[in-house]
Amino acid sequence: MKLKDKVAFVTGAAQGIGKAVATALAKEGANIIVSDINLELASQTAKEIEGLGVKTLALKTNVADLADVESSIAEAAKVFGRIDILVNNAGITKDGLLIRMKKEDWDAVLSVNLTGVFNCTKAASTLMMKQRYGKIVNIASIVGQMGNFGQANYAASKAGVIGFTKTVARELASRNVTVNAVAPGFIQTAMTDKLTEDVKKKMMEQIPMARLGQPEDVASAVLFLSGPESDYVTGQVLAVNGGMYM
Repeated sequence: MKLKDKVAFVTGAAQGIGKAVATALAKEGANIIVSDINLELASQTAKEIEGLGVKTLALKTNVADLADVESSIAEAAKVFGRIDILVNNAGITKDGLLIRMKKEDWDAVLSVNLTGVFNCTKAASTLMMKQRYGKIVNIASIVGQMGNFGQANYAASKAGVIGFTKTVARELASRNVTVNAVAPGFIQTAMTDKLTEDVKKKMMEQIPMARLGQPEDVASAVLFLSGPESDYVTGQVLAVNGGMYM
């Protein structure tokens, strides 16, 4: 129970990687704010996690809207008194070749994936600086490190998250707040389950470990960066990609 009585705010936590992260933190004793755009699903996840013996709170949050984020962070702080861990996981994709990409698809992905990280970090770090303690973990992507065909918007947003992580790590270090990123490779989620066997086979050929990662693989990395073992680690990008990018 290395996170006993800590409070974690996880965005996009209703399902997928976010849910796996929230569950992993709860298993180590952290109380969880399940933040998501889908309140119904967030409430369901919060109820499940509560079964692990921790306190939970489900909040509907549009991370792209600073006022909405500030309201959610304030509500979480009011209920729990503090926020020790922030996991910026919320993200969307709107794939397409650059030549055909609509500006609104570019704007939508950047506003959630990058501006959303700015909004949540800005709001939560104010609390953490006063506490003189905090752990911020941003979910980046292998795509932000190596690029990917048809994902100019997503790759740009995740590369931006990496640059943002390194800068904010420098700014908050003196207040005992660490800021790190996890860069997942191809992870088995509802999205990858829809891919054809042929596409999956081509993906596997690019991965030395010859398998997709699991959401729990990402959650384990986040857990490390959220716990006491990583107190002297900041500004780093931890790749969880089966060796696909080194």
